[in-house]
Amino acid sequence: MKNLTLVIPAKEEKESLPQVLNELKKYKLKKIVVLEKKDIHTIKSIRNHSCTVLFQRKKGYGAALIQGIKKVKTKYFCIFNADGSFQPKELRTMMNKIKNEKLDLIFGSRYEKGAGSDDDTLITLVGNYFFSALGKILFKLNISDILYTYVIGDTVKVINLNLKEQNFNYCVELPIKANKNNLKISSISSYERPRIGGKKKVNAFRDGYSILICMLGLIFKN
Repeated sequence: MKNLTLVIPAKEEKESLPQVLNELKKYKLKKIVVLEKKDIHTIKSIRNHSCTVLFQRKKGYGAALIQGIKKVKTKYFCIFNADGSFQPKELRTMMNKIKNEKLDLIFGSRYEKGAGSDDDTLITLVGNYFFSALGKILFKLNISDILYTYVIGDTVKVINLNLKEQNFNYCVELPIKANKNNLKISSISSYERPRIGGKKKVNAFRDGYSILICMLGLIFKN
């Protein structure tokens, strides 16, 4: 997997990020961690690990991903959470699928056969089903878990989408704009582990409303 770079957005992940990087040591790939310069405790926790650290210029989950992906030099990038919820062993399966089927983007899904989650709540489960269904209805998106960001994609093609969303709206902007620009996308079963830190950084109702407005607005955008 030498042609893969993980983009790891991190925010106050001093407990989890070192464990995530330790688990990734066995894989031959590159790692870019994006965090705020003031996040001193997280920075100190990974100073002995092999990774590139980018200081985030703008606030927000999407802003971190946009900045990080633009620094990727390999053919493929992967959005990889810093909280320990993603399983590194799934990377090889995702890479095999994206290459064998000549895909541009592959999305992990917690709602396909053999998949699941130790982190979902009833609220997030209902929300994910709702937004995934809305994506199919409004944009003919053939993915079953639109809010899950375990994603591998073609670096140049995704950069060329010129994504703008600075917050969690990025989760829906990416697949919707990719589909509108005729990128070949698919999904694969994934199992979400419990996050090491134990706390979600998403506000289900506030961020859900923002995502809904974003999706409606994307109907009229290329």
